[in-house]
Amino acid sequence: MLSIYQLKSRFQSLLRPYANKIYHADITANQVTIAACIGSIFVSLIVGLLAQYQWIFYLIPLWMFIRMALNAIDGMLAREFNQKSNLGAYLNEICDVISDCALIAVFTQVATVSYSLVMFVVLLSFLTEYSGVLGLMIGATRRYDGPMGKSDRAFVFSVISLGIASYLLPLDWINPLLWLISALLIYTIVNRIKKGLNESKELRISLCDNNKKNLL
Repeated sequence: MLSIYQLKSRFQSLLRPYANKIYHADITANQVTIAACIGSIFVSLIVGLLAQYQWIFYLIPLWMFIRMALNAIDGMLAREFNQKSNLGAYLNEICDVISDCALIAVFTQVATVSYSLVMFVVLLSFLTEYSGVLGLMIGATRRYDGPMGKSDRAFVFSVISLGIASYLLPLDWINPLLWLISALLIYTIVNRIKKGLNESKELRISLCDNNKKNLL
């Protein structure tokens, strides 16, 4: 399933020089992860407090890009500079969920937008990431399948924010867009569960075949 996540390797290649500089500045992957989370909460508070001024929503796409860059950099620091840790794994997942919830919840402050619908999207976004992590519990990999993964949500809500800030998007269009996003999130959850189960099954079959060969 097509997802912006598939562009991650190219994005990381562009960011590698910055990752090297951050590493030589003695900044760790966990510090970058926490900084991205704190930044997301701060931006959410600013936009939420000033939501009556639609231009403030320009901050969302700007921060979304910075956040995606920081997320890519913390991953590179962990993998390429031997900074992987159990704590880092927890921080990575928890901080992503907190950032997502904060940045999406801001849209409750937009006139005409349904509070319940925004909260529904927040819940589905959380379940999307949770279903991805659960792959690890059944012997599969952490699932990042689309079509509405973290990177996809960042892109979609950035576009919506640009529409709000530029006054090009009628505010009464946002609720229908949120319903569409909700449907795509539900599909993503099902897709991640399905792919995780299939991967786990294939791994078990492969393991059984290897055991049979060893017995022979």
